[in-house]
Amino acid sequence: MSTDNNEEFRDSIGTLTEDGKREWVYPKKPSGALYDYRKWVSYFLLTFLFISPFIKINGNQFLLFNILERKFNIFGFPFWPQDFYLFVISMIIGIIFIAFFTVAFGRVFCGWICPQTIFMEMVFRRIEYAIEGDRGKQMRLSRMPWKKEKIIKKGTKWTIFAFISFLIANVFLAYLISSDELFKYVQEGPLENLGTFIPLLIFTAVFYFVFAWFREQVCIIACPYGRLQGVLLDKKTIVVAYDHKRGEAENGRKKFRKNEDREALGHGDCIDCNQCVHVCPTGIDIRNGTQLECVNCTACIDACDEIMDRVDYPRGLIRFASEENIEEKKPFVFNTRMKAYSVVLTVLVGILIGMLFIRTSVEAKLLRLPGQTYETQKNGNISNVYTYKLINKTTHDIDKVEFKLLSHEDGQLKLVKGANFSVPKQGLSEGTLFIEIPSNLIDSELNDVEIGVYSDGELIDKAKANFMGPRLFK
Repeated sequence: MSTDNNEEFRDSIGTLTEDGKREWVYPKKPSGALYDYRKWVSYFLLTFLFISPFIKINGNQFLLFNILERKFNIFGFPFWPQDFYLFVISMIIGIIFIAFFTVAFGRVFCGWICPQTIFMEMVFRRIEYAIEGDRGKQMRLSRMPWKKEKIIKKGTKWTIFAFISFLIANVFLAYLISSDELFKYVQEGPLENLGTFIPLLIFTAVFYFVFAWFREQVCIIACPYGRLQGVLLDKKTIVVAYDHKRGEAENGRKKFRKNEDREALGHGDCIDCNQCVHVCPTGIDIRNGTQLECVNCTACIDACDEIMDRVDYPRGLIRFASEENIEEKKPFVFNTRMKAYSVVLTVLVGILIGMLFIRTSVEAKLLRLPGQTYETQKNGNISNVYTYKLINKTTHDIDKVEFKLLSHEDGQLKLVKGANFSVPKQGLSEGTLFIEIPSNLIDSELNDVEIGVYSDGELIDKAKANFMGPRLFK
């Protein structure tokens, strides 16, 4: 905690001036072991993001989220709206996993995996460093009048930002409409597909706005996840933390002086170099404690370790640690709350895996025609009319499809369109059928019937429905 303004250090966020105006953040270019690890993680995730829409498995796009046409592919497996329950369970698992991970390790997701942070820090800021230079040069360029150098550098940067934003928008479009459709639109030209091209330009403008101007404000103002920290974090949570016990000691931090006995003077190991502040992408001072704006990017850890090496002090003044670890030197413990999260997570994952195993590649739905009652035929049989829907989730056509009545051997099933029809790949077939059952086999007003769906003589799915009969009086 700062020794010169202890009462007011939390009164405002680092990206606002005293009069409420935007304070532009110019973070120093980070370096160090953790930053190198972040780069590898980011490059892997960026590669995965950009190539996933263009990978095909058994003819299916690796990842596809076509909401308008209700087509979804997850890791090459097609999912239909009828599989929405799987999506709901997956989303619940994702939310609980993030909550569990936050309870245990803080906001590491934001600094290492979040697309906003990865694009901002590993793409756009690195371009900015390459064109405008490090923190000091960027600040000088910003204060410089609009002359040739500033116009060229800013213009070049903004042009590249716009191009990358357009590229990102196209990649996201490939996730939404499929890469095949995207290539077709590109070949046809924008004028032939204005209904798609205009939204594409809008999303490009949004991405450009976020990464060229809004930047860290997304994490500080717009993102709801940061607000959850107050609920999820506790004294046992591992976060990026400043060891104030070691850094402040009795008389607080002080600038470094060679051959000075800081321990005798009661000063901590923090030499007040502000490198942790200069390198922070959200403009905070980690020495003020855990803050909403901190995304746990670990840039301050690398910066502090480098300074500690220079002055020959032990590393770890800023490190991954819990408040309990710093205050009481207690090690990390897998507590009851974390165990509860892990149990719930394990149960839900087990349920999801079980549902995936029992999920069929062909799904039959059988519904009695609304508003229709039973009919009594001349031969005394009771007849009901049904609509059926047969969904083919595979990548090949299903031929020679026929239905058989499984629940009543003496009953009859008749298709309006005739037997032995086909269902197209990743398509559906709908129609009407009649089921007749002898009256002596009807023992109630509502009876259960089951049909089997066969392809080339092989059972591929079953469907059940209610069969209405006459009310029996006893």
